[in-house]
Amino acid sequence: MCTGSCAKCLGGTLIPLTVCGFLANILLFFPGGKVIDNNDHLSNEVWYFGGILGNGVLMIFPALVFLGLKNNDCCGCCGNESCGKRFAMFTSTIFAVIGVLGAGYSFIISAVSINRGPKCLVAKNGTWSYPFQDGDYLGNNDLWTRCLEPVDVVPWHLTLFSILLIIGAVQILICAIQVINGLLGTLCGDCQCCGCCQGDGPV
Repeated sequence: MCTGSCAKCLGGTLIPLTVCGFLANILLFFPGGKVIDNNDHLSNEVWYFGGILGNGVLMIFPALVFLGLKNNDCCGCCGNESCGKRFAMFTSTIFAVIGVLGAGYSFIISAVSINRGPKCLVAKNGTWSYPFQDGDYLGNNDLWTRCLEPVDVVPWHLTLFSILLIIGAVQILICAIQVINGLLGTLCGDCQCCGCCQGDGPV
């Protein structure tokens, strides 16, 4: 596969992942599917916006850059060592690194939050805290009863942050592939780009 086509494929894959990460982070503001009357009752990691910033905003730019690489017309510069296509592929590696950093940020936030567990009401006198220690609730569902409110906050918290964790890991992989793909495109050019001018002219 040509480097431009590969980049377009990677960019197309990033778009739905970006949307899913954004939506998952939004849903975290409604623990258990309920509206919280006090924002202090939300887990701290929700406010770090891992899905909105890391999986979302910082991933939009790489995705758009990757999608646009295939459409760049470089046939007029075939045979030129400083072909604009090569520069575009090099630029894509920079955006890919930004994507790795954004996805890595979300991945770390999600891992920390999964290990820590949700913030919830743990006593009828109105005490809100983090009742779990070092992920002990992950292998013992009986501990989930420590959270009195919001209802179903533990599976809600665990599911959404797990989604963000997986999305972050996949995005890191995709952006890492584009770093390699972009470097190959910088050194070798796009095979279709240079091949379209070998002959009578572009088709």
